Amino acid sequence: MLTRRQALAASLSAASYSRILGANDRINLGVIGTGNRGTSVLGSFAKNPDVDVRALCDIYPARFEKAKTLAPAAKTFNAHQDLLALKEIDAVLIASPDHWHKDHACDAMKAGKDVYVEKPLCRTRAEAPIMLQVARETRRICQVGMQQRSGEPFLEAKEKFVLTGALGKVSHVDAVWHSGIPGALPTEPAQQPENLDWTRFLGTVAHRPWNPAQYRNFRAFLDFNGGKTTDFGHHWLDVVHMYLGEKAPSSAVFAGGIYFNRNDGRTAPDTCNALFEYDGFSVLFQSNCYAVAPEYGLTFYGDKGTLFINRGRWQFTTAGKGAKPVEQRYQGERNVGPHVRNFLDCCKSRKLPNGDVGIARISVLPPLLAVESYVQKRRLAFDPARLEVVGG
Repeated sequence: MLTRRQALAASLSAASYSRILGANDRINLGVIGTGNRGTSVLGSFAKNPDVDVRALCDIYPARFEKAKTLAPAAKTFNAHQDLLALKEIDAVLIASPDHWHKDHACDAMKAGKDVYVEKPLCRTRAEAPIMLQVARETRRICQVGMQQRSGEPFLEAKEKFVLTGALGKVSHVDAVWHSGIPGALPTEPAQQPENLDWTRFLGTVAHRPWNPAQYRNFRAFLDFNGGKTTDFGHHWLDVVHMYLGEKAPSSAVFAGGIYFNRNDGRTAPDTCNALFEYDGFSVLFQSNCYAVAPEYGLTFYGDKGTLFINRGRWQFTTAGKGAKPVEQRYQGERNVGPHVRNFLDCCKSRKLPNGDVGIARISVLPPLLAVESYVQKRRLAFDPARLEVVGG
């Protein structure tokens, strides 16, 4: 006799295979979260001739305006469950705030939809294995918006310098993504817009009165996300894993805080320095507030050379006195577009995508551990095999 769990898995699998896309089939897309990021990534989807944007969902209808220029015939919804009930939807782009990623993605996969979910994968470590489990049980494609995995600069540099051994043994990585000096958080609109569903925006977060700063700049509040540490950090730590192995760190410690306090209630640190220890190398992630900041990117220090890379260029300098660096620059956007195309191709082939949830489940751990270190004010030892904090 089937257990309840086995019956559930079987029913989910059946729903997942209710429609199998062929190589020439069009993909009907729904979008959950049509703010700036969602609309931007929607633009990358809309450039593909095999995509039809059929539905948009947001808790604030005013945010449909720009998205509707890309999808004028799309149906609009306030609740994501109503969008997911549409049988014609094959795939969903999720660009909601981080605290909604797990529920939106899992609900979509259980409804038989393939998922492209923006990074970071999730808000807490406990959510990551749930998302992976649902993806595997429903056999849905789940691509996470870690677009470096499909980006030409990153793939080319990996091929030239990492896989060939030209970089040698890496002992340390500097991962830098600074920002400017923060201003005060928004105070308008002071009154909640009548058609903005504030309760749905909050979701599982404890209810509180309307707060324009928390709605318009949710990344400043740890209730909703991990601040810059997860926003930028998941991208850069994922590149570290992409180059040096898909494994978790053995420790994480955070230094920083709210050093530009505008007395506006923010809880996410503006100055972020997180040090991670791995088996054989260390990584220092920095996202601080500088009026004049150095170039963003990652620097891999190997015993045969040094590699710097970001979304627009790479530069490699071999070891040895007087060695001249070699450099490659890229024009135009070479990352999000290919990542979206990889997702669409995998929706048809059913192969795991470049930024599969199984990969993201590991690379999201370092930034999430760093946030925990900040909150708990201590260094965290971590077991990379059991994926749990050691000693509490």
